[in-house]
Amino acid sequence: MRGQARSLFVPGHNCWRLARATRLGFLIDGSEYFGAVRAALAGAQREIFILGWDIDSRMHLVPTGANDGFPEPLREFLNALLAARPQLQIHVLSWDFALLFALEREWLGRLKFGWRTRRRLHFQLDDHHPTGASHHQKLVVVDDALAFVSGFDLTRNRWDTPLHLPADPARRNADGNGYAPFHDVGALVDGEAARALGDLARDRWHRATGRRTRPPERAPEPAAWPACAGIVLSDIDVAIVRTEPAFDGAPAIAEVRQLHLDAIAAARTSIFSENQYFTSRLIADAFESHLVEPAGPEIVVVSPITQSGWLEVSTMGVLRARVHRRLVEADASARYRLYCPWLGDDAALPARCLNVHSKVLVIDDEILSVGSANLTARSMSLDTECNLAIEARGEARVRAAIAGLRSRLLGEHLDRDPSDVAAAVERVGSLIGAIEALRGEGRSLRPLGVIEEDEWSALLADQPMIDPEEPVDVDSLLSDVVARNERRPASGRIVAIALILFALAALALAWRYTPLREWINVESLVRLSDRFEASPFAPLIVIGGFVLGGLLVIPVTMLIAATGIVFGPWLGMLYSLIGATLSAVFVYGIGREVGRDAVRQVAGRRINDLSRRIAKRGLLAMLFVRIVPIAPFSIINLVAGASHLAFRDFVIGTILGLTPGTVIIVFFVDRIIAAVRQPGPVSFALLAVVAGVAIAGTLAVRARLRPRDDADATEHAAPGAY
Repeated sequence: MRGQARSLFVPGHNCWRLARATRLGFLIDGSEYFGAVRAALAGAQREIFILGWDIDSRMHLVPTGANDGFPEPLREFLNALLAARPQLQIHVLSWDFALLFALEREWLGRLKFGWRTRRRLHFQLDDHHPTGASHHQKLVVVDDALAFVSGFDLTRNRWDTPLHLPADPARRNADGNGYAPFHDVGALVDGEAARALGDLARDRWHRATGRRTRPPERAPEPAAWPACAGIVLSDIDVAIVRTEPAFDGAPAIAEVRQLHLDAIAAARTSIFSENQYFTSRLIADAFESHLVEPAGPEIVVVSPITQSGWLEVSTMGVLRARVHRRLVEADASARYRLYCPWLGDDAALPARCLNVHSKVLVIDDEILSVGSANLTARSMSLDTECNLAIEARGEARVRAAIAGLRSRLLGEHLDRDPSDVAAAVERVGSLIGAIEALRGEGRSLRPLGVIEEDEWSALLADQPMIDPEEPVDVDSLLSDVVARNERRPASGRIVAIALILFALAALALAWRYTPLREWINVESLVRLSDRFEASPFAPLIVIGGFVLGGLLVIPVTMLIAATGIVFGPWLGMLYSLIGATLSAVFVYGIGREVGRDAVRQVAGRRINDLSRRIAKRGLLAMLFVRIVPIAPFSIINLVAGASHLAFRDFVIGTILGLTPGTVIIVFFVDRIIAAVRQPGPVSFALLAVVAGVAIAGTLAVRARLRPRDDADATEHAAPGAY
């Protein structure tokens, strides 16, 4: 019988709706989650919604084989479902990602989902959010009868088992490449809760596409519950919690932020969070307010020991270290721990630490939240997010279910049975005490110590730049980038140049005195380039290569370097400028002819920010983006044409902007070749002089851009500019 405790959930304040779920299950790791998703999709009869941050058409939901009579790859699987069920409609919505993530995404995903699929498979990239934001909700809704909410995307590098074996042969992508162990958590609901999530998916689809889909006229029949998904609770009220930024006249929704703050404030004994990122200063404030209490709750955060890739380590990793250091300093009673799941010392380093991608919050065994929202400022206010939350309100069965999920998660990380975790918590009377009692060698949880910032990390902008709470002002950001670059201490540049020269010296010695000389023989390469240079058609071939390279989006710096190697510094610079300019003009013409809508399909609608900047500032904008490239060379050309930038401004800006970089590359490459062929103090001194002159020249050109950028910043700050 339901207890009389007052509910923490208030629709319109810290949640969207309270909806009844006939059944609720938790899905830990990809083997459970994707198996259940595949089974639910295979049973679909009328309508499917798949919403995510990233969706890969090649993904195998069950890499060991689903054996359900349908093809394994996601696109072929969905297509086969449509072929078998004439009434079925499938809607797939993926974030229209920033160029920064292009190498992590499936190439031409939009075209692959659009071609060779039936017309009833509708694929759309979601760009309906402000600058700097992303679509981050992860929903799968089947016939409004079953709905999944999680941190999982239907994409690469996500499937794994709770064992997280360092070399699991099934943990491979469609291209056959393996990846490191991965951990995430999802929830599955049916009944009224699933229908409400169907409404949420339809609303997001309408906002992203402008097209509405009809909800069912009557409640759907109960769907078959996936066999691999356990039923944890029956007949439970579920809170649906969202984040949506203000955009296009719609108000901001910050239910995730408010629920986190309300739940943390209500904590009495323990706060447990398992989260990919932990950088929110607002959440840190809430944690710190408990740590300064004489008898506040314990706080345990489980997060990956490192972030994914250099960029995240250098940004989100630094911000987390700052938050962690602050909480450790405030923790006078030893009630705070940040743990990282360690898989053992017997594997290669990338596979030793578990990639925690989940977003789970447990308060006092009374409140549980699972979904897509990280403990970051952007998840609380800027990105679209969706979590599900439940509360016990005095019901022992719900408390047991919440505590059971926490025990499963800690048991997995500690390599212990969940019952051992529950018994230790009961015996010790402390969450941190139980973890410490169960920690051991090999696979376990390791406490993360305080990391002091080095001089490079100290240069990182504070939280609003890396983990923003509001849309990014692109013009101000780019102006700030220029200003920060010019304020960087000269000692940093000197160190960077010295490191480059040291690397080049080592490479030169390796080529001259090791077997590498036989494998990559400079003399033979130079002879080959000399023969090519002697051909009367060489200049035309090179220029044609630039034009073709522009169509294939080959980095222009690579083409310039190759031209400098073949023709030397002077002719190399001339041919590079001619070839790059003609390539730019050719792609510019394509952009002008096909128009902005077609360019969006190729480059993504997030490129609109660059388009607006180019259209607004003309020649100066072109000069800026050539000197400080914020997008690939060919993409800039395409967008400039689609933006109908004046041809004269485009050509002049391109030539003036390319010249400093071309000079740097061709002369630097020439000195590298000289240093390789004749290593010595003179060669490296000349190399250093060329590098120094080139960098100084580039900084001088950038300095010429500052007055106009500063004027623009003043204009944006003027009263009435909003």
